[in-house]
Amino acid sequence: MTVNGWIQILVFIALVVAVARPLGGFMTGVFNGERNFLSPVLGPVERGLYRIAGVDAKAEQHWLTYAVSMLLFSVAGMLLLYLMQRVQGVLPLNPTGVGAVPADLAFNTAASFTTNTNWQNYGGESTMSHLVQMAGLTVQNFVSAATGIALAVALVRGFARASARTVGNFWVDLTRATLYLLLPICILYALFLVWQGVPQTLAGTVDATTLEGVKQTIALGPVASQEAIKMLGTNGGGFFNANSAHPFENPNALTNLVQMLSIFAIGAGLTNLFGRMVGDERQGWAILAAMGVLFVIGVTVAYWAEAQGNPAFAAFGVDGSAGNMEGKETRFGVAMSALFAVVTTAASCGAVNAMHDSFMPLGGMVPMVNMMLGEIIVGGVGAGLYGMLLFAIVTMFVAGLMVGRTPEYLGKKLEAKEVKMTMLAVLCLPLMMLGGTAFAVVLDTGTASMANAGPHGFSEALYAYVSAAANNGSAFGGLTGNTLWYNLTLAAGMLVGRFLVIVPMLAIAGSLAAKTRAPASVGTFPTHDGLFVGLLVGVILIVGGLTFFPALALGPVVEHLAMNAGTLF
Repeated sequence: MTVNGWIQILVFIALVVAVARPLGGFMTGVFNGERNFLSPVLGPVERGLYRIAGVDAKAEQHWLTYAVSMLLFSVAGMLLLYLMQRVQGVLPLNPTGVGAVPADLAFNTAASFTTNTNWQNYGGESTMSHLVQMAGLTVQNFVSAATGIALAVALVRGFARASARTVGNFWVDLTRATLYLLLPICILYALFLVWQGVPQTLAGTVDATTLEGVKQTIALGPVASQEAIKMLGTNGGGFFNANSAHPFENPNALTNLVQMLSIFAIGAGLTNLFGRMVGDERQGWAILAAMGVLFVIGVTVAYWAEAQGNPAFAAFGVDGSAGNMEGKETRFGVAMSALFAVVTTAASCGAVNAMHDSFMPLGGMVPMVNMMLGEIIVGGVGAGLYGMLLFAIVTMFVAGLMVGRTPEYLGKKLEAKEVKMTMLAVLCLPLMMLGGTAFAVVLDTGTASMANAGPHGFSEALYAYVSAAANNGSAFGGLTGNTLWYNLTLAAGMLVGRFLVIVPMLAIAGSLAAKTRAPASVGTFPTHDGLFVGLLVGVILIVGGLTFFPALALGPVVEHLAMNAGTLF
């Protein structure tokens, strides 16, 4: 580890904290329906969209109606994306002439982008036409991100309101998140990326002659527009197979910093929105602090592991002082590769600028742990906040048991219904992560796709199912995922990991909104100070440790011990 590396990491953290409050304030106004500087231009567009869709912007929905609206919208989007892939060979804007996507891969991809996962069992530049990239994948990047933000706002309203029967209007929240937040930022973001050298064209390829005189065909396309929402919406699906390691997606150190910042920006800002909407910004800062503690722990472990390098190199007289550079781009180096890996898995983005399969065992374990905890360390846009608030409910339940009081959070008593729904949402993730891995490592159809034997091969399969169920989308690498088995089982993990968390969460939002707010008393446990942050972090680590440590012990932990003993996989 170097001083320069830590300075870069600290600058990134400072920038995230700096954008949280202004962005949170802007989003609070947007979802409260307040006028902002974009209203003169976008207000008429918003009202026009409501008229076309037949939506009454003033009519709010019961949590169940909100959930049904969200589910119907997601199903319709998934079916449309599946259909576009299946017939893309006869659709326009297909300069490279790619054919129809196979049925199982199209189903996996449709589920992936609808759930904001963006797991890719294909190479983007060689599989998808420009039309599918733009009208299919990029559109889902916008609306799946907007859906997550809307859902988080609905849960926040549950805490903020009293004796209410509604949690908002899904169609209004979806429209405002897209129109006022995602689109304006992405337009500026895409222009910035074009300035830095990211292509934005409808051309398919360009031929170039290398210094050796060899002809090379270079893929092009509308990259910048997809790259912007890929990062801001924590989607992660790359236009190119190499994702953010490709110089056309992530050309230099500046774009690398901006990409990481954009991954965290909305998630961090939503914690401030939470504090503002419940009437106490300290509550939002406490949630962000808990996320920050977990993030710093992860960065420290990953950077330390990658900076050590492989001890086996010493036996061959190789200098490992530069750290582990295998699978990394020299323009980013060890520090920024490790930071990017932690950022992208802490935020359920899935974009990668290095090959996680080439990380040291403990360095590769950190991204897995980030996802195993439920993507609550900043998390996906919206998903990180409501995931962390679910853990806050568990924390307050534990605190109530310890002191013999009825648990409550922000003046709302947490009763059996809320706790049951919370546990349903929390436990569905390890069911899909560990259950899917268990089948994959004992069935020939699963093990046939693994590139490595031993604990590293186990880690490849474990990472895949953890990434799918956590709606992250990053890949460990080394696993051939484009098979019928993995396309179907990973798609199932994505759908369960998204919707079996959302529906119980909305039920909690509706239940909390209907409750009255109890005034604070001398026995009320404060939820804005260091004690609450420490307890919340402790509960998250204990739950994660008890659930996933046996699986981690079979993979990265035993691989690390074997590596130090001279055995490599």
